[in-house]
Amino acid sequence: MSKAYDAIIIGGGHNGLVCAAYLARARKRTLVLEATDRVGGAAVTREIIPGFKVSACAHLLYLLHPKVLTDLRVQDHGFKLSARDMSTLPLAEDGRHLVLATDSALTSASLSAHSAADAVALPAFQARIRRFARVIQRLLTETPPRLGTRNRSDQLALLKLAWSIRRLGRQDMREFLRIAGMNVADLLEEQFETDLLCGAYAFDAVLGTRLGPRSPNSTLTWFYRLAGGGKNGSNALAQPEGGMGALSDALAASAKSAGAEIRTGSSVTQIRVESDRVAGVVLDSGEEIKADLVVSNADPKRTFLSLLGTQYLDTGFVRRIRDIPMRGTAAKLHLALDGLPSFSGVDRAQLGGRLLIAPSIGYVERAFNHAKYGEYSEAPVLEITIPSLHDSTLTPAGKHVLSAIVQYAPSDLKGGWDDMREAFADNVIDTLARYAPDLKDKIIARELLTPLDLEREFGMAGGHWHHGELGLERFFMLRPVPGATQYATPLPGLYLCGAGCHPGGGVMGAAGMNAAREVLAGRVAA
Repeated sequence: MSKAYDAIIIGGGHNGLVCAAYLARARKRTLVLEATDRVGGAAVTREIIPGFKVSACAHLLYLLHPKVLTDLRVQDHGFKLSARDMSTLPLAEDGRHLVLATDSALTSASLSAHSAADAVALPAFQARIRRFARVIQRLLTETPPRLGTRNRSDQLALLKLAWSIRRLGRQDMREFLRIAGMNVADLLEEQFETDLLCGAYAFDAVLGTRLGPRSPNSTLTWFYRLAGGGKNGSNALAQPEGGMGALSDALAASAKSAGAEIRTGSSVTQIRVESDRVAGVVLDSGEEIKADLVVSNADPKRTFLSLLGTQYLDTGFVRRIRDIPMRGTAAKLHLALDGLPSFSGVDRAQLGGRLLIAPSIGYVERAFNHAKYGEYSEAPVLEITIPSLHDSTLTPAGKHVLSAIVQYAPSDLKGGWDDMREAFADNVIDTLARYAPDLKDKIIARELLTPLDLEREFGMAGGHWHHGELGLERFFMLRPVPGATQYATPLPGLYLCGAGCHPGGGVMGAAGMNAAREVLAGRVAA
């Protein structure tokens, strides 16, 4: 038996590091145990080949909660941005691209070339949608209430939720309730005629989910993205210098400076239980470490079904955990390039933004159709960045890296990813080459991370970024399942802090921050 700690965090992903930093700041003896040789989980920087580095999974920063940034003072630990306020460029094969920028005048001028009516309608639509997103934004740092109780704090939280909706005003409240559960395609088609605009917004709504634009709840998932996107849902896109791993390193440094201990290469295989409560953990080496509190950054299925074991849980709870949908559909393509590719009709400054291949709602929906049947998309949807344009530390001089999130690539692919990986990578590169004709000639090396790779490398069940699908049935007071919605679990001393609990996935840090607050408050499940 190793020395005892007040709290053990299972998993050194960004939420685990945030939770550890807050606990250590409260003078809890805190130990973070990370199975791999580096902290960060999916928010890490990796080499494709020597000298060429990319952000392994998430590659843009737009969700990180400002309170986490301020409280943990990550800038004091070396964190800085190489690019901020990045534009989004939905690409058109004919070169008539659309520019969506933080500069509203630039966006309006670009959209006017496609539709004068849409350019006039967009500002009022954006203002209303951001008001709706703020309803969810206010919930991000709240502890979800339990349903069906007379507990005063739960009733107060429900009243706050109701008031947050009611304060929209009668007209906006009715509109919010009308559209929150609908599909985003219907919402967009009610408002706009420009395919590129609708395709870009539809992609934002379904990114990282197993939804298409015509799936119910896709409007809610769009609100979720906007809610996490900085002040007033502005969704300003940024790129960390050194890749996303630089943020994880800064969070780890913040936790260490507060007194937390971090051990990499330490895989937890069991959560120990004594006298019907948590007693610590067991590592794959056989080492046992004692603690009265264990906080799991792993997904709920791994936490309860593998690390803990069903013998400590009631049958109904186990069934709910097993039923959490965790079938990821996003892959990640990395390319090492001999030089900067030429995208038709895109200048160098625009190449430094976010490029989208999502030319219409119909295109995105057809890409999703394949996933329903265990197939990868023949014409996939892509979010593309060339981070080396802003950050020379990522590549040798004159070279570049391209990073692309690819949908749809279902985790349950018929035939399996080990046999189909290269064929899909060829398909994705062919799609890119339709917009960048010289791309193939510049490729030095390539890497495709499928949902299977994300599961194997980062421990995400099903390769799902959110550790469980988002939607009304798994949102706020229902996430991940009743009985574990307030970070505390049915086993005393065991808590959750990962993307599987409220508010969900993305590099946000809110789940880790919220979980630390509930641990320190002594929250128990009921």
